[in-house]
Amino acid sequence: MIQRGLFYPSKCAWRGAPTYLSGHGNRPFPNPFPLFLPRKTAFPKRPSISAVLETGQSTVTELTVPPVRIVSIVGEGSVSPLKCAPWEEVMLHTANKLKWVDEGYEMLVFTDNLFQYNGQRAEILRSELSHADILVIVSVQNQESVKWVQTNSKNIQNIICFDSAQSLTNKLGGSFIHKETKGNIFSKVAGISQAKNTNESVEVVRTVSEAWDRHNSDDIRFCLLVIINAYIRPVPILQNLRSKGLSTLNCMVKNCGPQILNCLLDPDCRKALQCLNQCSPVDQVCNYRCIASYENPNLEAFSLCVLQKNNCLELDAKIPDKPYVPPMVKFRGEDLCHEVAEDLFVGWLGNLDWSWRVVAGQNPAYDQFPCQYQLFYRGKARGSFWYEPVFQVRTLEGSMVWRRRRYRVKRSKIPGTFYFSVLDNGVVSNEFWTIVDVSNDLSWGLFHYSGAARVAGQSYTGAVLVSPNGEYPNEKESPRLVSALEKCGIREWELYNVDNCSCQDPPLGIPEGSSLHCNIEVQDRKWSSV
Repeated sequence: MIQRGLFYPSKCAWRGAPTYLSGHGNRPFPNPFPLFLPRKTAFPKRPSISAVLETGQSTVTELTVPPVRIVSIVGEGSVSPLKCAPWEEVMLHTANKLKWVDEGYEMLVFTDNLFQYNGQRAEILRSELSHADILVIVSVQNQESVKWVQTNSKNIQNIICFDSAQSLTNKLGGSFIHKETKGNIFSKVAGISQAKNTNESVEVVRTVSEAWDRHNSDDIRFCLLVIINAYIRPVPILQNLRSKGLSTLNCMVKNCGPQILNCLLDPDCRKALQCLNQCSPVDQVCNYRCIASYENPNLEAFSLCVLQKNNCLELDAKIPDKPYVPPMVKFRGEDLCHEVAEDLFVGWLGNLDWSWRVVAGQNPAYDQFPCQYQLFYRGKARGSFWYEPVFQVRTLEGSMVWRRRRYRVKRSKIPGTFYFSVLDNGVVSNEFWTIVDVSNDLSWGLFHYSGAARVAGQSYTGAVLVSPNGEYPNEKESPRLVSALEKCGIREWELYNVDNCSCQDPPLGIPEGSSLHCNIEVQDRKWSSV
């Protein structure tokens, strides 16, 4: 069958807390550190082409960019490692997420039951393949399907295959990439036919392989963006992954000599830099674990000077404007106002020692930490509002430590939307939060965020599911919860559970003189024992 990338309800039935969700959770803060040392990446600079039109009054430059056409063929009935979601559903969702990056990225998804198609449907697929820029083959093992694909894809310049038949051929930029091992085609490169493209293609192979093996929806999309950027046209959001080389080094030495020296003389700061430079620039899970494991004042001073004050990496990440997520408009039958929206954030604080506990989150880079608590409160100053996440980190040396951050929160124009800002390890991050939904009895809530650490070149989106005790909402709430996730463009199988099993002595508490609810009364006491 063929479907365009439109959202549709999940095929998996909601069963409370799914047993297949792994132990991950909230996004307490962004990763503010790309690699500090110059390093090659898989994103070569490519020229842009424009047409100049002469008119009677002025010269107008127009840039005509054709769409990027992608065809994905998945094995009929095949199951992905993303919480057992069908590959067809995963790739359809990826098609939608590509549109968030660029409306000109068009991906059609087919299953490989080609011999069940009538002549017209097979001809549609053949026609799409004839002008496809990229063919993505996922979990195709049927030999008749393999032969059909081989016959009809000879002129496609970029073909990538995952978990598919060994006989399928893979190409990047028109060059064949041979494989020696079964499974992921990028697991081992035996040779590339055109020597002049070898270095570039090997870098692309390495980057795509690492991303695919992380098994999450953001990295599946990233695999396609890498190939588009390397072989079709530049992808602006990947600009921040390119090293600036000597200009970065000169800026660091000229402006931040003492901070660099202090960091190199500090064992933990030095370990943090060494750890970061062993991570892929696109593996935010690895990058942030390095930071959370070794954070200290010298690391903060280093990043404050190199990144925040002098922007030595010359980066300028923006807060993503897609997907657009509408806030809830009513609570307990009344129109949502700013005061009530803030009260919903404050949640259970006052009855409990925290506002909310995080059940699950969508961003794997930030949803890996156990025991996540949220503290929202009104400050002493008039109109001030604060957010403090408290969470545990298992360091790379095996110890468990508590971390805490402090965000300033300001209202946006529409009730239920807010601007957050934080200075985290020397880097300012700005975020836009939306209260997507909160149940009338405050038994659960869903908050969406989009953010950027501008000078660190990091943009991100995600969502957190919260409850007073860190457990999934009652099953009767599942239709409303699934609807809220749909508004965020999130599928259930994208969530990561937080490990809330062993959370001893969290460093909670809020500043003296802070205030809590303004309009809402939290009367239900059934959570008082959690």
